[in-house]
Amino acid sequence: MEYEDFILLLEQSIKDNWNSPALTDYNGPTLQYKDVARKIEKLHILFENAGIEPGDRIALYGRNTSQWAVAFLATMTFGAVAVPILHEFKGEQAHNIVNHSEARLLFVGDQAKASIDPDQMPHLEGILNNPDYSLMMSRSSRLTEARENLNALYGQRYPKFFNPEHVTYHRQPDGEALALINYTSGTTGSSKGVMLPYRAIWSNARLGQDLLPSIFSPGHRVVAMLPAAHMYGLMFEFLCEFLHGMHVYYLTRIPSPRVIFKAFGEVKPHMVIAVPLIIEKIIRQNILPRLEGIGMKWLLKTPIVQDRILYRIRQKLVEAFGGNIYEVIIGGAAFNSDIDHFLHKTGFPYTVGFGATETAPLATYIDWHQFRPGSCGKAAPRMEIKISSTNPQVEVGEVLVRGANVMLGYYKNPEATAAVLDAQGWYHTGDLGLMDLEGNLYIKGRSKNMLLTPNGQNVYPEEVESKMNTFPLVSECIMVQRGDKFQMLIHPDMDEAERLGMSHAAVEALMEQNRKDLNLQLNSYEQIQSIRIYDEEFQKTPKRSIKRYLYANEG
Repeated sequence: MEYEDFILLLEQSIKDNWNSPALTDYNGPTLQYKDVARKIEKLHILFENAGIEPGDRIALYGRNTSQWAVAFLATMTFGAVAVPILHEFKGEQAHNIVNHSEARLLFVGDQAKASIDPDQMPHLEGILNNPDYSLMMSRSSRLTEARENLNALYGQRYPKFFNPEHVTYHRQPDGEALALINYTSGTTGSSKGVMLPYRAIWSNARLGQDLLPSIFSPGHRVVAMLPAAHMYGLMFEFLCEFLHGMHVYYLTRIPSPRVIFKAFGEVKPHMVIAVPLIIEKIIRQNILPRLEGIGMKWLLKTPIVQDRILYRIRQKLVEAFGGNIYEVIIGGAAFNSDIDHFLHKTGFPYTVGFGATETAPLATYIDWHQFRPGSCGKAAPRMEIKISSTNPQVEVGEVLVRGANVMLGYYKNPEATAAVLDAQGWYHTGDLGLMDLEGNLYIKGRSKNMLLTPNGQNVYPEEVESKMNTFPLVSECIMVQRGDKFQMLIHPDMDEAERLGMSHAAVEALMEQNRKDLNLQLNSYEQIQSIRIYDEEFQKTPKRSIKRYLYANEG
């Protein structure tokens, strides 16, 4: 593998796109690449005069904003190690991450700063506010002085103009050097600091050039709605785009579907990065109800008419995403199989990828033209995949990945590292899957989620849940084991139930009928014996995976 200096590529993108728009807070200001460069330079002067050195940790805690992105770029291009903290994390979690990573500085957003207590981070030297990088707290006289005199220091260094030739950053020719520590939210309750080297960041960011050069092009647009501190959003809604001169629009608040699709209509993005939840809600709420009537079902059985109806559905979906997309890339969680096949039938341009924070994040991808429903594509460039079974086409095994995208290990946790990274460099994902002869990967579920019947049968709850999620008014569900029986925990679509005038008892009766109908589709050993209704949504990780561990042992 020939590694290219990622920082040098960032430099070049800034110079090549100097006068082009780079980052916009949706319904807010826009920064051009030259504005980003000037802000980076000011932060570098601040770091330098505050005594920060390459290799030091700098943490970032807050919602998606262009100023968060600038602080992140400034950290990396200074040679410091970025520690992004998910804005959904509570203050206590943020304190723990700052302390565990030994961060010297912390950037906080307007909302995040209300959650933190500087006294809980005794070794932190300073806290800087986004968006203006003012000091919230300083324990360093050098930092205080540097911030108070920052404009003067900048003026002394650049008395006339700051030009493209002034853009020169800390080189990282060693792809094994540590770039960032990303603390996983996980669904097991404990976060681990994933150490990602520059080769993994470069390899993922390079995918735009490798696979979609006509999309990852200067001036093209993307709407960033995933958490910037999560590797999926960080890499494919920011770094990959920035490296290729694109224009990123940040949704700066937790976006509702209405806001998301308003933004799509105005920005008209060239591609969309999405988690399954968003796509599934669109299909369930806006498309499937129109296809439930007897007349429509009959029309869909008539070949010529069916083709026209499906084409119209495809056009409506493309329009909903702004009308300008090449494809929608879905990842971050399991995708409902029925909706997967339905979208494929319409010819909608989508594809599903697979990965993890530990692979920064991509392990598999394939262009939508070659995508096969139910799969997650093939091994990404510079990656290998294998299944730990004797017959990967029919015998489920653990998914193992190896290559440029894989992490160095878990920070200060050699035991956890040894448990997932073997001597040959294979990362043991904990996911179970199959692989066909062409190399397409099919995920069956998480090994830790797999349920075992008294007769020794393996049950993959994600597959059963995927079926249940297609039944009327089921918003989300979890399959759990209670003794030797299976129970389905269900959060109904309460808004729709209220719109239909259904009482709580009527909703419960419908869910019970759904259980019976579901069992008709299941093997005898998978049967659901009972249900339990949850009026509130299940608690989730930032990438919208349900925190199963919170519900697995409830009474």
